[in-house]
Amino acid sequence: MYTSENKKLAAVTFRRYLIVSAFCGVFGFIYELFSHDVYSASMALMFLFPLIGGALPFGIMTFTGHPYYPGRLDRNLYDCGIATLTVGSCFKGVLDIYGTTSKFSNVYLIAGLVLTIAGLILYLVSSFFVAKLQH
Repeated sequence: MYTSENKKLAAVTFRRYLIVSAFCGVFGFIYELFSHDVYSASMALMFLFPLIGGALPFGIMTFTGHPYYPGRLDRNLYDCGIATLTVGSCFKGVLDIYGTTSKFSNVYLIAGLVLTIAGLILYLVSSFFVAKLQH
């Protein structure tokens, strides 16, 4: 794939993650407005997963012209990991505001980290082989 195509794909992914991050921020803000003065750090900071985990790396790819855009499997695993972390943070925030706990809130964290790390490892391995084949 050409570098200009990679830059376009990275820019589209960057914008999508920014939109998701903004939605999560607005959702958390509105949810806490109606929470009767009960707040949750998980709900308030939910927007950071797509912002730091999604927009930041794809923004760097967009603005630096990184030569390799992740393949479908790499990107899908990574995206699912970020989505799982975000939904898990929302779930934990809802439970915190409601005043209860659940043993399943840790499952989101573990599954999200495993998926994200698996996507990163696949990306690094595949980019290593692409770089090796090009030289």
